[in-house]
Amino acid sequence: MQGTGNDFIVCHDPGGNETNWAELAAKVCSRRFGIGSDGLILVNSATSSDISMRMFNPDGSESEMCGNGIRCVAKFAYDEGLVDNPSNMTISTMSGIYEVWSTIDSSGNIEKVRVNMNKPIIEPSKIPVTIDSNGPIVDYPVNIDNNDLNLSFISMGNPHAIHFYDGDLESVDLEDLGPVVESHTLFPNKTNFEIVNVLNRELLKVRVWERGAGITLGCGSGACASFAAAHLKGLVGNRADVELPGGTLTIEWDGEGSIYMTGSVETVFTGTI
Repeated sequence: MQGTGNDFIVCHDPGGNETNWAELAAKVCSRRFGIGSDGLILVNSATSSDISMRMFNPDGSESEMCGNGIRCVAKFAYDEGLVDNPSNMTISTMSGIYEVWSTIDSSGNIEKVRVNMNKPIIEPSKIPVTIDSNGPIVDYPVNIDNNDLNLSFISMGNPHAIHFYDGDLESVDLEDLGPVVESHTLFPNKTNFEIVNVLNRELLKVRVWERGAGITLGCGSGACASFAAAHLKGLVGNRADVELPGGTLTIEWDGEGSIYMTGSVETVFTGTI
C-alpha cells in the first residue's frame, strides 16, 4: 500500500512471539532482495480501540508511529472486514490511540483518510532532544558535518528535526546529511529530518530523511511536524498543503489542540509469502 509514495507491506499480525518481525522486516523491505517497501506494518485486533498497528522500519527498528502508515491501516482494516464503520475508527499505536475518518467514493472504496494526529509535542525532554529547555525550540543553531542548520524540534509520537531552507530543496545532499542528523548526539532516540521551503502561507514543500528508512517520497508525521514548526514561526495560518515528492497532504492546526492530516491512500498489489 502507499500514501504519498510512502509505501508499506501491510499484513495481519497472527499474534504470538514465534516470528522475529525485526529480522523479517529487514528481509521483505529490501528493494533488491525482498518485496521492497519503506516499512512492514502489522494489523491486529485490540481491546482499547477498533484495531492496532505495529510498524517496523527497513533496518528492523520499530517505529512508535507512522502518519502515512496509519492511513494505509485504515483502508486495510476496512477492505479486510476488520471494522464495520470506516467513517470513524480508532487505531492503537506505540505512541497512543488515534482517531481516523475515511471518505468513501462512489464505488465504495476508501478514497481519502483524515487522521487526528494528536497534539504536537514541543517539550525537549519528551521529543526527546538533549537540550535543557522547557520548549518550544525553534531555529536552534547547530553545525552538523560542516553544515550550519537551524533546527526546530517537534514530536508527533516520533521525533522530528526541521530545517527551513530558502534555496532549492533538491540541491541539498540529503542522502549524506540525513543519516548524520538522524544519529546526532542531540537525539537519544535518533530523529527524522525534514528540510522545508515555505512557498506561501498555504503551501509548504518538504523533503524527508526518515529515521530507520532513509529518503522517502512521503512522511505523514514529518508533514505534520513541518507544518507545526512553521506555525510556531508564524509562517502559516491554521491550514496548509504540504507538498512531498510523492504527493500532497493537507494539514490543519490551530496552535493549541490536535493536528489533523488528510491524504489519499492506495492498495498497490496483494500477494502471499
